[in-house]
Amino acid sequence: MTEHLPHRQIACLDMRSFYASCAAAMEGLDVMKVPIAIIGDIERKGGVVLAASPPLKKQFGIKTGMRLYEIPNDASIHLIEPKMQFFIDVSMELTKLLNRYVPKEAIHVYSIDESFVDFTGTEKLWGPLDDIIYRIQDELYRQFQLHSACGVGPNMLLAKLALDLEAKKTGVAYWTYEDVPKKLWPVSPLRNMWGVGRRMERTLEDMGIYSVGDLARTPLERLEKKFGVMGNQLYYHAHGIDYSTLGSVLIKGQISYGKGQTLLRDYIKMNEILTVLLEMCEDTAMRARLAGKKGRTVQLSFGYSKHALGGGFQRRKTLAEATNETLVIYHTCVELLETYHDGRPVRHISVTLTNLETEHGIQLDLFKPTNWKQQRIGHVMDELRLKYGSTAILRAVSITSGGTAYRRNKLIGGHYK
Repeated sequence: MTEHLPHRQIACLDMRSFYASCAAAMEGLDVMKVPIAIIGDIERKGGVVLAASPPLKKQFGIKTGMRLYEIPNDASIHLIEPKMQFFIDVSMELTKLLNRYVPKEAIHVYSIDESFVDFTGTEKLWGPLDDIIYRIQDELYRQFQLHSACGVGPNMLLAKLALDLEAKKTGVAYWTYEDVPKKLWPVSPLRNMWGVGRRMERTLEDMGIYSVGDLARTPLERLEKKFGVMGNQLYYHAHGIDYSTLGSVLIKGQISYGKGQTLLRDYIKMNEILTVLLEMCEDTAMRARLAGKKGRTVQLSFGYSKHALGGGFQRRKTLAEATNETLVIYHTCVELLETYHDGRPVRHISVTLTNLETEHGIQLDLFKPTNWKQQRIGHVMDELRLKYGSTAILRAVSITSGGTAYRRNKLIGGHYK
């Protein structure tokens, strides 16, 4: 029975090979005929392939995430560095195009190349929905040389699933609640279901759940007991049910604040590792302060270099009282580092603050009478960075050889402007 469920006309529109297509248009190339690789840092042999055109994937087997040194030395392959500001400008123009068909309130930009659009009621202006979508896709190609795919459903979730599981192969896909048993339940492995990562997949498999159909048939009480609120969401999403309104995230509620960074080189020296760690604690604490939140649990994750056989660790510590102070988070991370780090070269670091609560007051401590001053200093630093830029005020270690904050300020989305 679906009469009480949302029945809107939500489309999830995705630009195929967005970065490669934008770069191809900029260079006067045909993205569907020319092998193109977008390289994060073209000066480094280890530069990451951020995007690959269809011919590069088909002819040479080069995929996103591979490295520059893995690309054959072939004259037909075009290597292009990303121009992030240009990509952002194109994305904004795409949104303006959509705004010609629906009001701004009916558009939710999900990522630089993907948007949700609520077309409910627009048939009175533009005719049937399939005609509108065809017209928009045609305009996207004629104006921007961008190929697109579109999933349509009665809610955001089914629109997204229609896109990911069908439309990226066919161009357009329409899903209804009635399609869930035959189109969604057979999906396996579970990581192919939107919102399920590898770690969640392993946990579900340990419970004997291997497909979305298995998940849908699992008692709600069992999932809630294991995963809490997330278990409730898993159960209803497996049935294609989603009450999210356009503009809200599909997974409601910010449950953590954090910062992750893959380093440009292996970090071996402890003083350099600590420098990056402090910068990341600074970013994490600032995000929490700006949101008016504190957290009781600090999580530190290290990823080791592949030259040291990879691997890493992820450990956390829960504090006696919630905090959003940079140095409290930092000293907690240092404690975790000293306990679990085995000395191998580090290539990835992430810091996360979880177990959140509202920043509504200060716990008095006889041994830390100036605690409120540290809180105020943090907020003042945040205000300066917001007003004058993230490098307006830095800790001295950030300008040493191990620091990354100053360099990252020159990037957009992790890449040069």
